[in-house]
Amino acid sequence: MAKEWILNSAMNRFQLNFKRNVGPTSESIRKCAPKTLDEWRKYYFANVKPEEHIVELGKRLYVKITEVIQSEVAEITEEDCIKYMKQLVIDRTFLGYETEIQTVYGQLEGLLDVKIQPAPDKWDRLYNVDFFVKVGDSYIGLQIKPIS
Repeated sequence: MAKEWILNSAMNRFQLNFKRNVGPTSESIRKCAPKTLDEWRKYYFANVKPEEHIVELGKRLYVKITEVIQSEVAEITEEDCIKYMKQLVIDRTFLGYETEIQTVYGQLEGLLDVKIQPAPDKWDRLYNVDFFVKVGDSYIGLQIKPIS
């Protein structure tokens, strides 16, 4: 699992799985409509990108992990980890809370002219609901997401 996570994270970070590198995979597999994995493999290498290209991307990924990421990891100190954990748990939680107050209570309640309430933790976990509005005997769940 850890190996998969490292490979996936590095591939995404360095955009090796982007369309410009691997071609339009979703569109291509639909066009091919393969019945077997082997049929898809043959189609991909013949019509989308050659196998040698994918091998080269794999080699680039290896270099990124063994040279770039490995040297970056070597620079991380225990103090960096402690500071990061404090920043994540304390600072970013507070900033999110301030944004929540400004957005939900400062703007949305006024625009909708309704009372917005924080969702119980159970609703957050089960339904991804941050807030709710009670309408009669029913509820409207709200999920607030940042623009960036």
